Amino acid sequence: MSEPVWEGYLRADGRLGVRNVVLVLYTVECASHVALEIARGEPDAHVIGFPGCYDNAYAIRLMLALARHPNVGAVLAVGLGCEYTQPARIAERVRESGRPAEWFYIQEQGGTAPSIEAGKRIVRQLRERIRVETPRAPMRLKDLVVGAECGGSDGTSGLAGNPVVGRFIDRLVDVGGTAVFEETVEMIGLRDIMIARAATPEAALQIGAAYDKAERYCRAVRQYSIAPGNFAGGLTTIEEKSMGAFAKGGSRPIQGVIRVAQRPPRPGLWLMDTVPDEHFMGFGYTNPNDTEGLMDLISAGAQILLFITGRGSVTGAPLAPVIKITGNTQTYERMKDDMDFNAGRVLSGELTLDEAARELESLVARVASGEPSRPEALGHREYFIMYKHQDTPPLQVGCRA
Repeated sequence: MSEPVWEGYLRADGRLGVRNVVLVLYTVECASHVALEIARGEPDAHVIGFPGCYDNAYAIRLMLALARHPNVGAVLAVGLGCEYTQPARIAERVRESGRPAEWFYIQEQGGTAPSIEAGKRIVRQLRERIRVETPRAPMRLKDLVVGAECGGSDGTSGLAGNPVVGRFIDRLVDVGGTAVFEETVEMIGLRDIMIARAATPEAALQIGAAYDKAERYCRAVRQYSIAPGNFAGGLTTIEEKSMGAFAKGGSRPIQGVIRVAQRPPRPGLWLMDTVPDEHFMGFGYTNPNDTEGLMDLISAGAQILLFITGRGSVTGAPLAPVIKITGNTQTYERMKDDMDFNAGRVLSGELTLDEAARELESLVARVASGEPSRPEALGHREYFIMYKHQDTPPLQVGCRA
């Protein structure tokens, strides 16, 4: 089987994108309506934003990472004028990355209608500029950062959906690509299994610390990542769900732990810690919904997201195509317009895990080359940036508390 090759979008930092979008970013909830109206009807204009008026370092780091994502060609930052987060500073940092960026305050534009009119004019100018100026370059699997997330899990998720993704991730890592998976709160009960996958002693300490923090977090909020829908789908305990969720990480060594808005420092398989830090555990939930997890993975530079759901989901994301995978053939047939890949054929004996992984690899390559995924075709661009606190330094390694 020959290695797929397609044309990517070359950024100034050397990274390659699989899309070339204009990002409209709002800096407070009061500017969200204007931002959404600016992007409405504009091809390849995506929207994200943060609702808060006051400073939140986590959210700002996340937005800056998204604004400089390899799939983003240009940015328009829109603020109201009262908030702490300043659109001018965001535009400045984006320009430093080699991308064109503009900004304005709604108050200074004269209100809603003039701001929408000005914003649409700017978006159209930016879109034409990046269409003409963005260089193209050959792209292969080794150039991809792929994020893996699961949601709405059932009994088939751990038997087919996640294992097929895990087998694909093994193949991606083997050819020099990068994969990131998260949801440490869905790995409760697997501490020894996770640490055994560490690539180095340092990685083992990082994984152990991330696990211990997630377990303390779950105890502190008295909530574990398992829900009535999971029970209805045949799962019975958080440990059982964890075994299935962990399978999406494949079998290759875990290089270490990264945090939200942190890029993997080198190719390979990485675990993302999204849990609030110890002294902030009473403020801000981790993974309040699947969309937040997808945004975290995009912030690490993932150009494509693999979302595994046994029960079914209709969520998507801005900036990065979401490929929806289910291990439940009934779910696939019932929600065919929303599902990209039926891993349930492994359970029926129609495909082996390796055959399914090769088929998924072909789909990933086609989507990377421009074929829209099902969520993209349906217009799903859900996003969620929440109040959360997580320090910038990497995890402090150490013994289990």
